[in-house]
Amino acid sequence: MQHRNQHHSINYLEIPVHDLDKAKAFFSQVFAWQFVDYGPEYSCFIDVGITGGFFVSDKSFTCANGSPLIVIYSAQLEVTQDKITAAGGEISHSIFSFPGGRRFHFIDPNGNEYAVWSE
Repeated sequence: MQHRNQHHSINYLEIPVHDLDKAKAFFSQVFAWQFVDYGPEYSCFIDVGITGGFFVSDKSFTCANGSPLIVIYSAQLEVTQDKITAAGGEISHSIFSFPGGRRFHFIDPNGNEYAVWSE
């Protein structure tokens, strides 16, 4: 059955990771994401705003190498930043203001760059 509100919408996101267990542990600890595994080299994250999955790869992504930026929302920006560093992430751009809010960028334990924003 086709959902008319989903026609041509971004529906799924696949993210390369070097170490699947590290990715799942990090995103579970920091953001409370839950996962469904599909074999030893793929895990799907669910109920995080968009469905997607992590797949094992030797690649990583950053804005510097031209990759799109995945931005996660947080109601408590500083608390989330602290959780990221406690879980082994690295803050690559400290909190800064932009039109519409504030955000920071971080590198996860697999070397991928994300951002977190708040109003």
